Amino acid sequence: MSERAGQPAKESDLVNIEKMVDAYYQLVPDVTLAEQKVAFGTSGHRGNAFEGSFNETHIAAITQAIVEYRREQNIGGPIYVGKDTHALSGPAELTALEVLAGNGVVALTDARFTPTPAVSVAIIDHNRGKPAGASDLADGLVITPSHNPPTDGGFKYNPPHGGPADSDATNWVAARANEIILDGSRAVKRAKPDPQPFNFMRHYISQLGEVVNMGAIKHADVSIGADPMGGASVDYWGQIGAEFGLNLTVVNPYVDFQFGFMTLDWDEKIRMDCSSPFAMASLIGGRSRFDISTGNDADADRHGIVTKDHGLMNPNHFLAVCIYYLYQNRPMWRTDAAVGKTMVSSSIINRVVESLGRKLIEVPVGFKWFVPGLIDGSVGFGGEESAGASFLRQNGEPWSTDKDGLILALLASEIQAVTGSSPSEHYARLTDRFGAPAYERIDAPATVSQKSKLGKLSAEAVTASTLADEKITEILTHAPGNGAALGGLKVVTENAWFAARPSGTENVYKIYGESFLGAGHLKKVQTEAKALVDSVLTD
Repeated sequence: MSERAGQPAKESDLVNIEKMVDAYYQLVPDVTLAEQKVAFGTSGHRGNAFEGSFNETHIAAITQAIVEYRREQNIGGPIYVGKDTHALSGPAELTALEVLAGNGVVALTDARFTPTPAVSVAIIDHNRGKPAGASDLADGLVITPSHNPPTDGGFKYNPPHGGPADSDATNWVAARANEIILDGSRAVKRAKPDPQPFNFMRHYISQLGEVVNMGAIKHADVSIGADPMGGASVDYWGQIGAEFGLNLTVVNPYVDFQFGFMTLDWDEKIRMDCSSPFAMASLIGGRSRFDISTGNDADADRHGIVTKDHGLMNPNHFLAVCIYYLYQNRPMWRTDAAVGKTMVSSSIINRVVESLGRKLIEVPVGFKWFVPGLIDGSVGFGGEESAGASFLRQNGEPWSTDKDGLILALLASEIQAVTGSSPSEHYARLTDRFGAPAYERIDAPATVSQKSKLGKLSAEAVTASTLADEKITEILTHAPGNGAALGGLKVVTENAWFAARPSGTENVYKIYGESFLGAGHLKKVQTEAKALVDSVLTD
């Protein structure tokens, strides 16, 4: 933990945008090196232009591979393309549009910035009513590294279901892209881009009332402070407030490719992580101004909720409140609609879901696992501990099958409006009923090879029979909800658990831990978990 965490960024913390864009175009990656290969993590390919991991060569090859993939899958409709406010997103969009044009693919774009959920909703609406396998289905590209630092770029592919591509698709695309680069990019076709305009913002905002009870928020006059954090929601929040007559103020409505207005995260990096108290320090400091304050990351697929009475809510706490509220206030949802959560989310969610008489589906990290259920309505809500979630329209039809930080932020205000209590007050009541877990995630630097080791951990790596003085009851390497690999492992006792896995977006590893026996017990869990991980990484 840096002593500067939560403090305003200084000039020395800011990236040189001109040099970074030059590196994007001029550096040619060596994909025989693991660090410079095309590699899709939990949410697309991400990298750094200076380090040779996010350059024009990558994006041209990835786009060509996606063109070939969609041809193989008989996807012949247009492709919706959105970008966030990271400095590399604009150049990457231009590269992608040139390759799409060279291959005769119709691209739909917006002149400004586009949140990830707006792309997802556009894809789903385009394909609504079309049979599976129809030749005119649409898909999408979202150019964003999400909450990552300003030095990074990112590139995601969303197939016709509107959500993140599954591993079969991303593995095929990555392998083909690396093959193209190794062959000198001779397979890449390019032409002058000629995208068709599409107003993502109007399309998305015009339907928000079908998802969130906007009338209740207006009627209760909930005061909202919305901070785009320099991201793609910058134009959306003001329009949402105007469209629905909300008492909404856009906080810090700036776009700055250096994100120089941000406060530093735990490691002195500028990171638009709306679940981090350090990145959200400014909004937390001004929480008395509004009933509900919200922040979004750069592509607005994540949410941070700040209440006047509490401050920044832990994402797990807010997810539990959302689930408890939604499944009692969405009467048109299927009575058997399940709840989806990741294995590293809080166990208080398990207790809440059981009390509601609903089925719980636990999956590995990655929003792609929730997509099928959100499409057919068999899952009403899917959420991740990293402050990413989405849910159905009020009538039970699909909305966004990718994470949607905007509707989760608005849901906090709906909860306040309908119940008269803040989400944090609701969480306090849940802990009175189900217990108060101590939960924390620890991030630490890790190389690509170390991340690979950690991702292959097996149950045999745990030789102890106890964890923090409790008997170990389960050692999991696969998710109970769908049998998919966690990409790490989870160790469970009666009252606590930890999980260790590599980040799919940055060169760090993560240790998640929770205890219903208090913060002191959690520290013991974390100490033993870190000792295990360190022993694996230093072998």
